Amino acid sequence: MSDNAVVILTALDVEYEAVRQRLSEPDLYRHPTGTRFEVGTLPGGVCRVALALVGKGNHASAVLAERAINEFEPAAVLFVGVAGGLWPNVALGDVVFGTHVYAYHGGTSEDDGLKARPRVWEVPHEVNQVAHHLARSGDWQDHHAERASVPRVHFGAIAAGEVVHDSRISYEARWMRQHYNDALAIEMEAAGVAQAGHLNGSPVAVVRGISDRADGNKAASDGANWQARAAANAASFATTLAAQLSEEGEVVTMRDRHHPDQPGFTVHNNAAGAGQVGIQAAQVTGSTVHLGASAGEPARDLVAELSSLRELLMRKRSAGDLDEATYEEARAELDIADKALAERTPEGQSRLVRALKKLRGLIEETAELAAKVGVLITAAKGLS
Repeated sequence: MSDNAVVILTALDVEYEAVRQRLSEPDLYRHPTGTRFEVGTLPGGVCRVALALVGKGNHASAVLAERAINEFEPAAVLFVGVAGGLWPNVALGDVVFGTHVYAYHGGTSEDDGLKARPRVWEVPHEVNQVAHHLARSGDWQDHHAERASVPRVHFGAIAAGEVVHDSRISYEARWMRQHYNDALAIEMEAAGVAQAGHLNGSPVAVVRGISDRADGNKAASDGANWQARAAANAASFATTLAAQLSEEGEVVTMRDRHHPDQPGFTVHNNAAGAGQVGIQAAQVTGSTVHLGASAGEPARDLVAELSSLRELLMRKRSAGDLDEATYEEARAELDIADKALAERTPEGQSRLVRALKKLRGLIEETAELAAKVGVLITAAKGLS
């Protein structure tokens, strides 16, 4: 699958079908572990999509999200489906785009009560910008929808836990209001997908259609077919977003663009037609610009850079900037990267990029390490 493909994951059959209906000629793709994906294109052939059903819960979604990332190396992972709305201004059928995801079940139980220990993942800035532009343009909406029924797009936090919320007066509802009162929607899988993307260096976006209000009336909302309607709206927004992300090429994080004078850094010109980019470069090939590196020696440069990175990891551990567990995991990914690079094969290159992405997810809070790994990822992708 091409580098600008997008993985879309859903938890429920109704969500899966809402996305699948938008794919042209989906083909079955069997993963060796038994997971089944359907791979198809969006209208116009502008974007390849790998679609999978992960089931309910954050644990399952995390495992299958990582499986999809490693298998397809997508430009982005979109988690798409329905959720309960938590704010009065978020109507049934509206779409919520998660600017960040809360794993709200973390906490510590003490004599004076349960204290929240939240975890949060933010959507990458580039994806967030594209989503906002798409919402403003309205291009994602189904053209046959009546004007009075056109859903709105809201941007804000999405809370992900392990229980179905259907009350405004329960203990869990009070907990949410006290600790996560900016959350617009609540569901059960997004935290797992977000964690998988974080650890594998893959951008994740969560798109949810509001199918109930988490207020005790879920059965009535489901009976009125709001699950299918909300899933269709989420799928419409998400597939249009996927197409735009694909058209713009692989999502590149700010870390990848750090230090453009480093060996192996590549700039892609996505300008259409006769678009021009003015830049000083050591070498230009088509729309790819190589800065400060000899194109004939990328593998040798990477061997040296990986060795340098290993030494930097040891220094950061000694200085207390990396805990022992993170250091050991990072070192294991470096071992995989070294072996993959030594193979000098397309399969080895693929494993090299995956290992570096996982490494970046582990150490992204250490800016110096994250910047260096970002440069190495770009260089590894440029190997031939």
